[in-house]
Amino acid sequence: MRELAGIAALFAGLWPAAAEAGFRTPESLVRNVYAHYGDGAPELSKGLPRDAVTARQFFDAPLRRAWSAPRVAPYDFLVQSPSWQLGPVTIAVVRRQYDKTYVAANFDNRGRKVALNFVLVNGPDGWLITDIESAHDSLRMFLEQFRK
Repeated sequence: MRELAGIAALFAGLWPAAAEAGFRTPESLVRNVYAHYGDGAPELSKGLPRDAVTARQFFDAPLRRAWSAPRVAPYDFLVQSPSWQLGPVTIAVVRRQYDKTYVAANFDNRGRKVALNFVLVNGPDGWLITDIESAHDSLRMFLEQFRK
């Protein structure tokens, strides 16, 4: 009986660690990304944090390292601008292909329309970002280009 209690305690101890990563639906992941942009202005919110905990929660393993690495970027890729005041964000699953799901996020940033496609994978830790595509770039290429 003690062995079963020990195993249960072990699993209970692992549960919070697993809950920190990933999301239950593709839409909830994207909604939570933009929740970090607050009421819109950089003075009120700093955008999605670059720390390891946030990277683990939102990104797959290869992108985690790139997200947390030091860089000098001219703008925030997730809002396509160095500053922001976002209008409502619309989120829609546009395609499911093999192990990836593509989610479109559209919003207005200071009068400029922004459209991004989130490429998501569903793993043991829930939904995670494997890349984000803009009309001209991807998050992976952007992070590589501006790393220190």
